[in-house]
Amino acid sequence: MRAAYREELDAITVGLQQMAYLAESAIGRATTALLDADLQLAERVIASDDRLDELQRELEDRAIAVLARQQPVATELRTLVTALRISADLERAGDLALNVAKLARRRYPDHAVPAELHATVLEMGHVAQRLMAKAADVIATREVKAALELEGDDDAMDDLHRALFRRLMDDRWHHSVEAAVDVTLAGRFYERFADHAVAVAERVVYLVTGEYSDELPLD
Repeated sequence: MRAAYREELDAITVGLQQMAYLAESAIGRATTALLDADLQLAERVIASDDRLDELQRELEDRAIAVLARQQPVATELRTLVTALRISADLERAGDLALNVAKLARRRYPDHAVPAELHATVLEMGHVAQRLMAKAADVIATREVKAALELEGDDDAMDDLHRALFRRLMDDRWHHSVEAAVDVTLAGRFYERFADHAVAVAERVVYLVTGEYSDELPLD
């Protein structure tokens, strides 16, 4: 019975990691669709969100079933509760990638992002992917040090987000209000995606230590 129980917990971890990789892939492809005005790719990203939602439902059902059958305590209970919270963060991250793809679709055949901001948005996409890939690794390894690093890694996204707004507020901005709204939305989607990757890492810290990251003693 205990071996089967362990297999269920391991399967939940694998499911979370798979969700993280799907979210990472989605934000990367959505970024390409946004910057290239690629309607077909945007549609594929939008359609693929169903798989991430399906995985979340499967994981929730499995975790609830384990809770009902095994009545876990201590670390195992924390594992299941944390898994449910992580799955919610990953599902929301997937929705943000979906929003980027929908933005590309809404403006097609035009580009939602002006050419002079492509490099900034492209880098935001790259940072988002790196953060989520690291979150996926942390889910599997449960390495607290790597998990704690994600908050610092997120500074790069915050810097890019601020740079984007500086360009929008610049007197030299000559694009439409509609373009400004699109860029503002895109920036917000990437910034929130990164926040969910950090939240996943923080939940892993809690899972391993029983404490929140801001409660841990400083080295």
